[in-house]
Amino acid sequence: MATNVSIARPLERWGGVRVFAHPGSAALIGALVVLVFFAAQSAPFRSLGGISNWLDPASLFGISSVFVALLMIGGEFDLSAGVMTASSGLVAGLIGTQTGLNIWFCLLLALVFAVCIGLLNGLIVVKTSLPSFIVTLGTFLSLQGLNLGVTKLVAHQVYAGGIDQVSGYSSAHAVFASTIDIGSGSFPISIVWWLAVTAAAAWLLARTRFGNWIFSAGGAPLAARSVGVPVRRTKILLFVGTAFSGWLVGTIEAMRLAAVQATQGVGNELTFIVAAVIGGCLLTGGHGSVIGAAAGALIYGMAQQGIVYLNWNSDWLYLFLGVLLLTAALLNHFVRLFAMQARS
Repeated sequence: MATNVSIARPLERWGGVRVFAHPGSAALIGALVVLVFFAAQSAPFRSLGGISNWLDPASLFGISSVFVALLMIGGEFDLSAGVMTASSGLVAGLIGTQTGLNIWFCLLLALVFAVCIGLLNGLIVVKTSLPSFIVTLGTFLSLQGLNLGVTKLVAHQVYAGGIDQVSGYSSAHAVFASTIDIGSGSFPISIVWWLAVTAAAAWLLARTRFGNWIFSAGGAPLAARSVGVPVRRTKILLFVGTAFSGWLVGTIEAMRLAAVQATQGVGNELTFIVAAVIGGCLLTGGHGSVIGAAAGALIYGMAQQGIVYLNWNSDWLYLFLGVLLLTAALLNHFVRLFAMQARS
């Protein structure tokens, strides 16, 4: 059932200057500026090989950033999204290497595990009204401890290796970790996954009833509930979505490396939030863009590799991201004001 809640959707009219009222416009413009900045100074950066190098990290961060953006639009946070990549990969890797089961079945078990964690996060948040920041911080710490403790107990080391020896690995590798050679560049299939996830999420937000529910649940939950929007169910499903993204990225990395580190993904959750904020998401919910979040991840990928190509100290990456985050937060504030004026 549709709702007339005022924060239901971002502006859908793209004619003329109204394009700048879209929440993802600042991120798209920022991505273009960053691209021109590094490409103008580095020939390797703009080569096919260089493009593949910065699209690779952008795709991995982009997949999770899109789902984190959906959750933030819905008014919640998930600080366990980063560590979930290791947890999912370890579940599949340890079961496969220790039991000899087909890797596809192990990946299915890992997916079930991830969905259960997402459900648990969502249920605790909606049933207790505790801040999702606190709930998922607890999940983050718990999973981090489980990853290290169980891996040491089972594998007697801090990583699960030898995944490439598990039956079914070749076909799983082809689906999640193969590459596409174009000229001098070798483009990982994770880029295809990233584009597919972004397109699906953008369609979900703009063209479906559930997308309307997401904006309503984050922007005006009480009003949305009064007109029949299932706010609690919507938020639970969004938590499941971020857990799924952790499983997908964890699977891609496990199939690519044939091993999973117990500390993999720790700290990435902040990068996902940064990408989402750069993409137009407000910390208060109800506003944002998954295309903008994907562009935010692209900016991160370009900056990470561009700084290397320019022979800068890698520590400058964090200064770059910090300035970018503050700039994006200010731009998003004015974009939102402009969008509200455009609607009136």
